[in-house]
Amino acid sequence: MRTAHLFLLLLLTSTIGVSQTKKQKDIDAIKSMCGCYEVTFNFTETFNYSNDSLYKPSETKVEKALEWAQLVTDEENKIQIQHLLQVGNPAQPMIIKHWRQDWLFENQDLYTYDANNKWTFEKKPSSEVAGQWTQKVFQVDDSPRYEGSATWVHVDGKSYWENTTPAPLARREYTTRSDYNMMLRGNRHEITDYGWLHDQDNHKIIKEKGEQDFLLAKEKGYNTYVKVEDSRCKAAANWWKENKSKWEIVRSQWNEVFNRNKDLELKEKVDNKVLYKHLFNDDVKTVDQIEPIIKSFVK
Repeated sequence: MRTAHLFLLLLLTSTIGVSQTKKQKDIDAIKSMCGCYEVTFNFTETFNYSNDSLYKPSETKVEKALEWAQLVTDEENKIQIQHLLQVGNPAQPMIIKHWRQDWLFENQDLYTYDANNKWTFEKKPSSEVAGQWTQKVFQVDDSPRYEGSATWVHVDGKSYWENTTPAPLARREYTTRSDYNMMLRGNRHEITDYGWLHDQDNHKIIKEKGEQDFLLAKEKGYNTYVKVEDSRCKAAANWWKENKSKWEIVRSQWNEVFNRNKDLELKEKVDNKVLYKHLFNDDVKTVDQIEPIIKSFVK
């Protein structure tokens, strides 16, 4: 009896050890996306299913940039990474606040994009997200973009995470196209020997109430993040030190919105300006200024 009990104890200890090792591998993979990168953004429309004979696919886009991925929050079950673009003259570069990604372990609360600036709140059962990480992606103004939950995979020398989830139109398209209103994003984040890869297989969807979703076109995205010396992104790192307190306030105000745990709809513009133009104003920096701006966009 004593031997059987000892065997079960050893088996349980071994299982816990394996689980902790797996989670640590996940954390290491996520945090390895931080640092300074030469990024190449590649997007091309591959197939279209339009009934319009005059349909014009989006032009293939290849753009390069230097990007700093700043670790903002480093907790056991929550990792936040803020991306900053560093562009222009290397001697006097311009810094542009870019997207943000949050990673939450075994998160149950998700805002799933519907269409037309609306997100549906969903609470998943704990059994469905066991061992998974939710990636929450935010716009440049820290408003919601898209999120999905999946398991990091470490096998055959590879580490990757992949998920398919609804999203708003890509930033490169929402100012130029209005013939579809939702993108079904197939995202794969893979850690590589040069840095990491954001591999995408996207569907451009027309979504209308009471009708079946229509697949307008498919798109391939292949964004490579090649690691370079952190010193090359010194200007971006310094910019974050100077501005992080403001954006901490912005995040906290958004958290008050998200913590309502109910469906969310945002206005496109207030006073004829989109949200990021309000928040990117250097004179806007206090809670008293930021709170009413964000509230004004929430319907």
